[in-house]
Amino acid sequence: MSGGNSEPGTTPADLLPGERGATTIADRVVAKIAARAAREALGPLPSDAAPPHATVVVRHDVARVRIVLDLAYPADIGACCRAVRRQVVERVGALVGMQVPEVAVRVERLHLAPAYGAAQGRTR
Repeated sequence: MSGGNSEPGTTPADLLPGERGATTIADRVVAKIAARAAREALGPLPSDAAPPHATVVVRHDVARVRIVLDLAYPADIGACCRAVRRQVVERVGALVGMQVPEVAVRVERLHLAPAYGAAQGRTR
């Protein structure tokens, strides 16, 4: 009995991996993983900050990710964006086995950190 035959008595273990079927992971699932990875990279956010939101386009096991996020102010915006990119690439690769050649990060808003706002006060 060869691995490619579908003879009676053939079990899935007898088939080659490419002949067993396919696994498809929806773009929205990859987007949720990417958004969660961005939250992990950023740590705690101000209470009025929106959680990171991701959109993803997947083609042939390659995911292109766009993340929109809010950050605390003051913050090193470049370092935060690098940390988000690194974490998204790592988590998406580890959890769904996709390559992530592009992670576009857009900072939507900056939120004054509570300790910073209380210490500095408002000035005009």
